[in-house]
Amino acid sequence: MIDKVIEIEIFDQKFRIKVKGAEDEKYVSHLTSYVDKKMRKVAVESKSNDMVKIAVLAALNIADEFFLSQKKLDKLNEAIGNMEREIESLEERILRGVNTYKNTDRAGK
Repeated sequence: MIDKVIEIEIFDQKFRIKVKGAEDEKYVSHLTSYVDKKMRKVAVESKSNDMVKIAVLAALNIADEFFLSQKKLDKLNEAIGNMEREIESLEERILRGVNTYKNTDRAGK
């Protein structure tokens, strides 16, 4: 894959970054849009023109979203683990029941 340098714009600031192919370029474009929107929202809410302050507050908001999402993912993984254990337990009970039935059926013949 050939590296390509593209220009992105976040909060009216232009940056040149290297990407690897069209997929990476689309992904970076998506990220760029997301960060730009976050910074613009922070600028409006904080009524600040200080670029560093806006960038730091936007970064904190994005980090908060990330950690909340990670916490939700951890809870979902825990729930999936619990379900897997419950399924294994039910499978074992079913197999014991089938074996008991077969043994009972054989004894009755």
